Parts: sequence; C-alpha cells; structure tokens
Amino acid sequence: MAIRHIVTFTFVEDATDEQKNAITTALKGLPELIPEIKAFTCGLDAGLSPGNAQYGLVADFENEADFRTYAKHPEHQKVIAENIKPILATRVAVQLSL
Repeated sequence: MAIRHIVTFTFVEDATDEQKNAITTALKGLPELIPEIKAFTCGLDAGLSPGNAQYGLVADFENEADFRTYAKHPEHQKVIAENIKPILATRVAVQLSL
C-alpha cells in the first residue's frame, strides 16, 4: 500500500528568508539522494488563508518500508538537524494510506 507523508511547519519569529529558502534547497535535493521517494513537493505557504502553517511538504512512497527508510535516512536527518530544527517552532505530520 502506497504512503503519502504530509508535514507542515511554523517557524520561530526571527527565522530569516535565507534560512527558510535553505530548507527548500536542502529538501528538494533529497529525491536524488533517497531513491525510495517516488514524488516530492515542498515550499513556503502561498499565503491564501490566515492561520496556515508557514511551510509544507508532501512525499509519496510505494510502501511503509520505503517511508521508514526515508524517515531514518542520514541525508534526511541531516536536513532536519542543520536546516529545520534551528528555526522550527511547530511541526505537524500525517501519513496517509493511498
């Protein structure tokens, strides 16, 4: 069964545009490094509705094992540690069966 991983973030108030853009650059490199990712999109909120999260990510995997490989992959963990955690205020995630 395919899995869709959806994550949203909000950032600390002093997060810079440079830091936010660095997250996008780092995340967009993951599909080349982690072959288990079948589809991937991420970016800053379009600002269409007040109260939204500031950032979103959607990734698709063929199965649960592929999702778990991605979740613990060293390159994924590196992006979290170096780019996301330093400016992260909140994170919400869900995995859907497709």
